[in-house]
Amino acid sequence: MPLIVLWDVDHTLIENSGVSKEIYAAAFAAATGLDAARPARTEGRTDRLILAEMFRDHEVNAPEWETVNRALTAAGAAREGDLSRRGRVLPGAREALVAVAAEPAMVSSVLTGNIYANARVKLRAFGLDTLVDMGCGAYGADATDRAALVDIARHRARTAYGLPAHTPVVLIGDTPRDVRAALDSDAHVVAVASGIHGADELREAGATVVLPDLLDGPALMRHLRTLAPSTV
Repeated sequence: MPLIVLWDVDHTLIENSGVSKEIYAAAFAAATGLDAARPARTEGRTDRLILAEMFRDHEVNAPEWETVNRALTAAGAAREGDLSRRGRVLPGAREALVAVAAEPAMVSSVLTGNIYANARVKLRAFGLDTLVDMGCGAYGADATDRAALVDIARHRARTAYGLPAHTPVVLIGDTPRDVRAALDSDAHVVAVASGIHGADELREAGATVVLPDLLDGPALMRHLRTLAPSTV
């Protein structure tokens, strides 16, 4: 049986070292003409929700989404160099992506709150973008609610690869929102305590498989193969 593997980006695959907050502040300023007095609240939110909350927190009318999207895209493109200098790939992430990409029956893609352009920037800054099929992922422009992204990515992957309707999906991420998104959309989840949320918090959110990081690639692959038995 094939398996769709969806990776979160920030704090699961990479550490952005504050560059994300700078992208949101710059996009807010470009879209409104105002400097942000409060930083963006991220922690698994989608870009649509992050910017909507920033506009609300600053008591300004939200611009049209296309204006916001253009501002986010420009802000992300302008900071790719900063990201590559200041950020880093998290331990084991590259090796885990390579291992999943090598499994013929696994489709490896992305589920992230970032818009597509900025997800590509973040992965490309560290040479990770070629290890996933970004075309069948789901991104922050696709929906406000993270759980909705799982169904979007599921549909895109099934369509792109001609997969059966019952193909299982597993989401690998670091926040309670990742866990809830998976559970609310009938997907499996592997929680990774590589961000600000500890293992206990991720378990409380409903994750039954929680890893401290992605360093134990063989253990991760053994678990993924149990979700796709034909790949054993």
